[in-house]
Amino acid sequence: MRLKGLAKLAALLAISLATNALAAKPGDRTGASPRTSSISTVSTSNSQNAGTPRSAIDDPGGVPDTLPPPHISIATPAPMTMEWSFHEKIAWAANLVLVALGYTGIMLALSLLKKIERQTTYAEAAAEAAATSAHAALLNAQAIIDAERPWILITIEPSRSAENSFTIMATNRGRTPAKILVSEERTRIIVDERHLPSPPEYRRENTNAPLAPTILLPGEFMAIKPFGRNEVKGLCDSEERYKRIETWEEKIYHYGRITYKDLISPADSPAHETNWCCWYIHGRQSSGMVMAGPPEYNSHT
Repeated sequence: MRLKGLAKLAALLAISLATNALAAKPGDRTGASPRTSSISTVSTSNSQNAGTPRSAIDDPGGVPDTLPPPHISIATPAPMTMEWSFHEKIAWAANLVLVALGYTGIMLALSLLKKIERQTTYAEAAAEAAATSAHAALLNAQAIIDAERPWILITIEPSRSAENSFTIMATNRGRTPAKILVSEERTRIIVDERHLPSPPEYRRENTNAPLAPTILLPGEFMAIKPFGRNEVKGLCDSEERYKRIETWEEKIYHYGRITYKDLISPADSPAHETNWCCWYIHGRQSSGMVMAGPPEYNSHT
């Protein structure tokens, strides 16, 4: 738009120059000499007759006669036409040619600017279409990676060796192997899940021994935490609290987090996480365990 403004300004200047050049064409210039006038007067006779009466001069017979008043005439000479010299004619013609060339150049520049503007619009549309296509291709590639990546899901399996005992299992439900980096868990006795800390607080079960990375192939699983009826009393610090757990006045919650990576992504790609939470239902004669907790305790990345 600035180029258009400059081109319009140049066109106005060219038109102004053309107007000045045409205004000074031959035939319009007049001589610069001032207008002159001639005054002729008709007076009486010479000074020797100044004292003689008009009647004696004009009419010897004594009859008086009235003389006409003096007459004044002003003559204005015709304007003089100044001819242009050869140099002035050449300069005028050259200015006219320059004005015509300038106007032609301005028109060509405006046409070129319009073409450039159209080409810029086409280029912007093409770039936008290319960016949209690239974004769609990226989303498609990400969808393929997400479909092929491993997904660690948490399930609860009853123990085959002990009654009223359960095992929290992590299973790879994806299509590629998963490398387990860290497994963290914690157990709390609270009134209900609304008293769980937000955000979740995790800690390693054994901080002295580092967890060796485990590779889970598609369909494979690993045990995270076993828990049974016999371990409930070990969590209670008094008999009164144990009875509150039996009457469900307080509940036992197990929650944790598994951090893993997929083997098809680059090494510097971020790791994935699976958060889980379970409620151990302790009764007087039998027990159970189900998935529970708020959404932030049961999320996947």
